[in-house]
Amino acid sequence: MKILIIDGQGGGIGKQLITAIKESSKDYSITAVGTNSVATGAMLKAGADSGATGENAVVVGCQNADVIIGAIGIAIANSLLGEITATMAMSVGQSNAKKLLIPMNNNRETIVGVPETPMKKVVQNVVEILEELG
Repeated sequence: MKILIIDGQGGGIGKQLITAIKESSKDYSITAVGTNSVATGAMLKAGADSGATGENAVVVGCQNADVIIGAIGIAIANSLLGEITATMAMSVGQSNAKKLLIPMNNNRETIVGVPETPMKKVVQNVVEILEELG
């Protein structure tokens, strides 16, 4: 299974996801795409199999992935402090890949009806869903 993890800012969420996925018993191919080089570097250090940075990397990655994972902001133009372009958000939304979007409330977006869940539990949920997907 080809997994694409998209993250921005410091890459902290992507790093946690990659670490947990790599610790699972499955052998997934993980591509890390950061909206900036710091995020990409953090995810590569966590064990991603490959990595790239920027808008075109998101576009190409979304075309090739079986599963896309990231904060819900990866599907919202101008989110992540402006790091997600409209093209990036559209590429995520139009991809045929299964999307595992992590609810992240911030000052511009609030996901109504979703309780705050510790990130450790969210990451565990992602790994469980990946195992169900095969």
